[in-house]
Amino acid sequence: MAVQSKSDPASRIVPVPFTAVVIDDGFWAPRQRVNRERTIPFEYRQCKETGRIDAFRLDWRPGQEPVPHIFWDSDVAKWIEAASYSLATHDDPALDALLDEVIALIAAAQQPDGYLNVHFTVVEPGKRWTNLRDAHELYCAGHLIEAAVAHFQATGKRTLLDVLCRYADHIAETFGRGPGQKRGYPGHPEIELALVKLYRCTGERRYLALAQYFVDERGQSPHYFDQERLARGETISIFGPAFSRMYTHEYNQSHKPVREQDRPVGHAVRAMYLYSAMADLAGELGDAGLRAAGERLWQHLVERLMYVTGGIGTSRQNEGFTADYDLPNATAYCETCAAIGLVFWAHRLLQLDCDRRYADVMERALYNGVISGVSLEGERFFYVNPLASNGSHRRQAWFDCACCPPNLARLLASLGQYVYSQGDDEAVVHLYVQGEARLRLAGQSVTLRQETRYPWDGQVRLTVRLEEPARFTLKLRVPGWCREATLAIGGKAVPMELERGYARISREWRDGDAVTLDLAMPIERVYAHPRVSADAGRVALQRGPIVYCLEQVDNGPDLEAIALPRDARLEATFEPELLGGVVTISGFGLRRVVEDFAGQLYRSAPARVMPVPIKAIPYCVWENRAPGEMAVWLTEG
Repeated sequence: MAVQSKSDPASRIVPVPFTAVVIDDGFWAPRQRVNRERTIPFEYRQCKETGRIDAFRLDWRPGQEPVPHIFWDSDVAKWIEAASYSLATHDDPALDALLDEVIALIAAAQQPDGYLNVHFTVVEPGKRWTNLRDAHELYCAGHLIEAAVAHFQATGKRTLLDVLCRYADHIAETFGRGPGQKRGYPGHPEIELALVKLYRCTGERRYLALAQYFVDERGQSPHYFDQERLARGETISIFGPAFSRMYTHEYNQSHKPVREQDRPVGHAVRAMYLYSAMADLAGELGDAGLRAAGERLWQHLVERLMYVTGGIGTSRQNEGFTADYDLPNATAYCETCAAIGLVFWAHRLLQLDCDRRYADVMERALYNGVISGVSLEGERFFYVNPLASNGSHRRQAWFDCACCPPNLARLLASLGQYVYSQGDDEAVVHLYVQGEARLRLAGQSVTLRQETRYPWDGQVRLTVRLEEPARFTLKLRVPGWCREATLAIGGKAVPMELERGYARISREWRDGDAVTLDLAMPIERVYAHPRVSADAGRVALQRGPIVYCLEQVDNGPDLEAIALPRDARLEATFEPELLGGVVTISGFGLRRVVEDFAGQLYRSAPARVMPVPIKAIPYCVWENRAPGEMAVWLTEG
């Protein structure tokens, strides 16, 4: 299958690998340590105790419980990926040996023709590739491919990579437009972006060609999923009648060929993985059509479908998108995996076009709707991240559908790759995270050292370390939330030359040169578009990249009864002993006296209001103390 390039690949920046980035700040470093020391071992135990790992022994027999599920393989794969990323930055012989053990099980489960899927090997061996719409075979294959690439890059071992190359070759023989091949594609996109990773790792263009096929074939007529369903003689999904009633081609973004799509629809995670692959292919192939489609989809998402936390996906019914501006708070779905997928997509678009708007959304999601998905102690998780709660929403240790916990683990373990990018003669700083990055610029090794208390403080100092003076460009993002920023080199203020939201500094750099970027970080009131009916008359609080919320533990019950006056004075205070060290926002609000309505549902006089102290904490750390109510959006009085 030949790769068809629409035009010359665009000149673009590339991420600085996380293995070349050290994070030692007060926000992300503790979370990475907890991820490494607690979350990754905890998730292994969960995969072991629930039978996910031992399922690869292929010794399941009818009547036994639990029955290996159609997407169990992906949970183990994401754990392998997270563990491999951790191993790449922190030597751990015990973890290395454990990975070898699990990988040996997986390798032994591969069939003689290269096929590798537990469920369809032992539970339904006669139904391989008969339900691409629902059965997640290609989705699981994609996550196994990502795990294989991560393990090879971390250890140099080909034990899993060779297995997955065989499986990818089997898939390439099975699917395509050639004689005897199936014209199918995955109901749950994921393998497309994984195949691009496999191509970049191996240099084998057949994997890039397969990714291109899956993307290009999606939504073509006659519709493959309709043909497949008729061939099965089925009218009901394997997930039951309720799923069938909800199901449309929009659900899995197969309603149109991808270049014709203009608004995100359906299942949010599926959409993010598909759009990420489209961005990858647009860069690799210089495909202007894919890039234009991605831009249309991006604009629609951020202007009409995204929560202030960077969460996406309104409805529990389809785990995804509904109508424009439909952004309820208490019933918001905002799956953790969807916010992670948004980070993946934003990061890929950022490499194609170094534009602040992509990095702004990536940052918003990371600091709010992503990291809220795991507790500070690292062993409890949110699948759903609402923006209001009556106190019943709690993190859980695990889920039957356990996609989110290992997704969080792999993101946190590889977080460094989202901080910097580089070109031939430029270094780009997207995120402000204290630590160091090693780059290759102007023919020599260059180290960038960041010193900052971000996100609690907006001052960032970058020091350049290099052996010989060299000319290159340094680009620093000035976030869209920042209303006032100043730049200094060597302590001397300099004019700021902005290029798509990045301060651009081109000069000859010498060892020890220092740049200071000061980002004003006042408390901001945020208002939703007038068409967002759920937030009419309401206000949210944000400081820097951090979105805030009220919790019952600080403010008492009946948070809906609290209003924030327009002229209320608010103060930001760093509290080092609270929730791992956070900046809180405090002031006075007005509480309606609920007791005035004792014994009455309605009455002719409004409730009295009384001034009360209020305290807001970062949304990302809510539900780490006593259970109770939570609210991001407050009535503005």
